[in-house]
Amino acid sequence: METKNENPDVSRAEELKNQANEAFKGHKYSSAIDLYTKAIELNSNNAVYWANRAFAHTKLEEYGSAIQDASKAIEVDSRYSKGYYRRGAAYLAMGKFKDALKDFQQVKRLSPNDPDATRKLRECEKAVMKIKFEEAISVPVSERRSVAESIDFHTIGNKPRSSSMPTKTALAAVVAAVMVVAVRGYATTEILMVLVSVVLGAFWWGSFSGKVEPQYSGARIEGEEVTLDFVKTMLEDFKNQKTLHKRYAYQIVLQTRQILLALPSLVDIPVPNGKHITVCGDVHGQFYDLLNIFELNGLPSEENPYLFNGDFVDRGSFSVEIILTLFAFKCMCPSSIYLARGNHESKSMNKIYGFEGEVRSKLSEKFVDLFAEVFCYLPLAHVINGKVFVVHGGLFSVDGVKLSDISAIDRFCEPPEEGLMCELLWSDPQPLPGRGPSKRGVGLSFGGDVTKRFLEDNNLDLLVRSHEVKDEGYEVEHDGKLITVFSAPNYCDQMGNKGAFIRFEAPDMKPNIVTFSAVPHPDVKPMAYANNFLRMFN
Repeated sequence: METKNENPDVSRAEELKNQANEAFKGHKYSSAIDLYTKAIELNSNNAVYWANRAFAHTKLEEYGSAIQDASKAIEVDSRYSKGYYRRGAAYLAMGKFKDALKDFQQVKRLSPNDPDATRKLRECEKAVMKIKFEEAISVPVSERRSVAESIDFHTIGNKPRSSSMPTKTALAAVVAAVMVVAVRGYATTEILMVLVSVVLGAFWWGSFSGKVEPQYSGARIEGEEVTLDFVKTMLEDFKNQKTLHKRYAYQIVLQTRQILLALPSLVDIPVPNGKHITVCGDVHGQFYDLLNIFELNGLPSEENPYLFNGDFVDRGSFSVEIILTLFAFKCMCPSSIYLARGNHESKSMNKIYGFEGEVRSKLSEKFVDLFAEVFCYLPLAHVINGKVFVVHGGLFSVDGVKLSDISAIDRFCEPPEEGLMCELLWSDPQPLPGRGPSKRGVGLSFGGDVTKRFLEDNNLDLLVRSHEVKDEGYEVEHDGKLITVFSAPNYCDQMGNKGAFIRFEAPDMKPNIVTFSAVPHPDVKPMAYANNFLRMFN
């Protein structure tokens, strides 16, 4: 009897898929993607390969690519629930909850008895209901008042006054909003009760007695000035997992706000001959690795200035410690530290990736709104000595953008989904020339020719950006004209990457790259404060 030989391409594709699975288990996600790609090239009609590659893209925060791959898996096999599952997870990670809900409803239809599918769908429904509730009670942008202007840190102590109770009018407004949501069928009773408690909690942020309680033993700011002694004490307290009194946290954030408010969207940083500046990339709430940077390179000072290039918060679970540290140095000596906005200095990201939950846990609901406001004041880019352009994400969808165009951006808002500001915060380099779609689903990818033209048009020598984890903590691309620097080693406690920072010394401004490894931290997992639905998918 003649036996039918198995297609060698199909067999080889399965071997590659198995190798990719092993790479994935070892957190080698880029290698896994390469192997899944080779398997797909041999057998593109296997939905598992597409869905697995989508999952690997998700781990690298390449959500746009993940959505494309998951959609392809669905196209190959419309009954394959993992395709909808992977696409829904990527939509969730991007904050596109309504799109995610549709996919998880389909997962539930395909797997009605799967308790995991039921649980994911329920969490997704809660997220969508909360968004609808917030939309129902939201105040138009034109009517919103500054959170910071309602706070006087001098009056903040430990006991709330009776005036911090919500008024009858405020209570009536909350009840009315809840009724709107309920009538429209947006939420269950359980969800409504949770939302009411959240809203009422916002009223109880407090007007306080004005005196810091004597039993408080942590760092204290004497008077109006943030001093180096205070910052050192605060760092030691944070290292030992002590909290900073809210009075001093308010003072640091409010004083930083005033400093940032006066800055342009594009900041010029002069570095005198013989002096230097250090550029750091994403630190993402990894406070103990930030301390290690200071151990290796010295504390920020006028003689030892730093530029932190965005993504200070989220994912890592010590983001409050990070942001208060960076802001405190800014208050102590504005020229000792420069701060750029990253894509994670935004409400939408903070709501998903942990900073909002951490702030609410360690400080208060009022601080959530305050940080969101102050993040809108962060500059978008820096130019060092007229030669080195430093931005969190990357370049633009059109040629001819001048530094003056960046200076003219009205940055005092949440990042838009398109335009120059969006692209500065979200774009990534690509090895091929020209421009392509973003693997993240936001911004774009740009090639070496785009980098070269931008630098030439603006008489610049080098582009430094962050935004992407790199195995060695950095990567030099585009014929040496672009450097990515990433300063969060062993990102999320699982990537195994090194961190890096770059020192530039005037006048030659040649990049001196220093790499370092992760240091131990207390047993608080990354994403500990993230939204429950996101933790369920990691």
